[in-house]
Amino acid sequence: MIERDIAAALLGLSRQYPVVTLTGPRQSGKSTLAKMLFPGKPFVSLEEPDVRRFATEDPRGFLSGYVDGAVFDEIQRVPDLPSYLQGMVDADPRAGRFILTGSHQFELMTRVSQSLAGRTAILRLLPFTLAETQRMAGTQLTPDLHRIVLTGFYPRIHDLGLDPTQALADYFATYVERDLRQLAAVHDLQRFERFVRLCAGRVGQIVNLNSLANDTGVSHVTARAWLDLLQTSYIIHLLPPWFTNSGKRLIKSPKLYFYDVGLACWLLGLRTPEQVMRDPLWGGLFENFILMEAMKDRLNAGINPLMYFYRDSEGNEVDLMLPVDGRWYAIEIKAGATVNPDYFKGLRTFASHHPQASAGGCVLFGGDQGQTRSDWPVYSWRSLLCRPASTRDFEPGAE
Repeated sequence: MIERDIAAALLGLSRQYPVVTLTGPRQSGKSTLAKMLFPGKPFVSLEEPDVRRFATEDPRGFLSGYVDGAVFDEIQRVPDLPSYLQGMVDADPRAGRFILTGSHQFELMTRVSQSLAGRTAILRLLPFTLAETQRMAGTQLTPDLHRIVLTGFYPRIHDLGLDPTQALADYFATYVERDLRQLAAVHDLQRFERFVRLCAGRVGQIVNLNSLANDTGVSHVTARAWLDLLQTSYIIHLLPPWFTNSGKRLIKSPKLYFYDVGLACWLLGLRTPEQVMRDPLWGGLFENFILMEAMKDRLNAGINPLMYFYRDSEGNEVDLMLPVDGRWYAIEIKAGATVNPDYFKGLRTFASHHPQASAGGCVLFGGDQGQTRSDWPVYSWRSLLCRPASTRDFEPGAE
């Protein structure tokens, strides 16, 4: 067991708010983290049928057993419970009294924001960062980029040394059998699974709902509902485009990524690092990996993961835009191991078209050695091995 990067933010907020809500994908380590940081609190799993029945049928009686607080795991399983917690924390607003965890972001956040507005801080825990896997494995980690992407970052795989192919197959099967039944009535599971695999085939690409619907054999409305469902259950993330007031020529559709790049690899049928290296989607998978590292870093620091991409109608693109002091730091992500002059085209275009908005930028690529350039520094993916992927690491002049 290792200390998670988010621990400091979680402990800090527990000293300020009576309730802290920790959400994130299944198997991202929420329960383990809550137990580790709050060992003196009762840990109550609402997945257990008898406990859930008690909390659902008699919430006041259930909560009366935890007047001094508790960790309530998978709170979305009893959706009315936050409403009853509201009265308890209003009567006794001691900081850090209750810790809530949950795996369904939209459903959970709606309930929590309605019932506990102003009473709870909210954090999101995603699977391991690359730096966390390095700390867990120590010198045993072989820093092979394609193997890292293939394995993904679910803690259980790294903690138990599981075969990622089998573990990710089990993860997806559990998702289909459990989460889908809780969240929505998906009657055609075979077609839904095809839809998810088609999403993996579009990793790092602009979302085209009509294409997804046609290739799956479902209506546009169904495709939209299924895409929303995948977001709700922390399978995919849609990265929005960056807008300006005068941006009529900017694209309006989001780009599609997976919260765990290993799951995307498994859905694509990739089973070895060699297959990952040769796959036509390697560029999109590498981009997915870097994007999620940046998101995890911001979330682990308790920062709103405000991230965008930039693309104009002429195809000039910057893969990742991060806010820095009211402006935007641009990161171009390239899987190639050799720096190409074309890597800088999108950065130059954004800086020249939006000089007031630009806070600089860099290239992050799949090579092993970074380069010092006068305009746009180049960083290797290996810079992420021992520290989080924050914008500070990639700003010009960073050590």
